[in-house]
Amino acid sequence: MQLHTLKPVAGSRKERNRVGRGQGSGNGKTAGRGQKGQKQRSGGGVRLGFEGGQQPLFRRLPKRGFTNINRKEYAIVNVETLNRFEDGTTVTPALLIESGIIKNELSGVKILGEGQLERKLTVHAAKFSKSAEQAITAAGGSIEVI
Repeated sequence: MQLHTLKPVAGSRKERNRVGRGQGSGNGKTAGRGQKGQKQRSGGGVRLGFEGGQQPLFRRLPKRGFTNINRKEYAIVNVETLNRFEDGTTVTPALLIESGIIKNELSGVKILGEGQLERKLTVHAAKFSKSAEQAITAAGGSIEVI
């Protein structure tokens, strides 16, 4: 058996219902749309969220907050993750992407101080938390804001 040879069990699938193909099909004449009205017409029907003229739910509910269109989102890396690099390595965003620690840089990389760092590294990133800064310098490494 191969994936491309699989077929559904006989009788488990219905044939496509072809509407408007004569009275004998059971869905001829009005093609299952009923008599007259908005839903019977071509292109007819109501828009998403329409409630028959009643004030729609999304307009009845109060709106709160706002979305800052200038928001910067940083790719986050904890210092314990940096232990996988060898001593003396210069850790850059490109190296982090290459090693699979982060998927993409977003607005930059921010290093956070979660965990212990046992390596002496030079870390290049857009931002550092105070605890991350202390952890890196305590391990004998250095930081550089880019």
